[in-house]
Amino acid sequence: MAGLFANDSEQIDRRTSRSICDAVGERLQQSLRPEPRLPTHLEQLLNALRQREREPH
Repeated sequence: MAGLFANDSEQIDRRTSRSICDAVGERLQQSLRPEPRLPTHLEQLLNALRQREREPH
């Protein structure tokens, strides 16, 4: 690992580093977007199941 930083001429400047970080962040946001919402009917069914689970037996 130490060999990676042995040559100072290979270091990148602050502006380039910031650009890389921004690009990586944008791609992460795109790939980690929340799942789309369920159709209304399925959401209602899930809510009904949750309600039944809370009712005493």
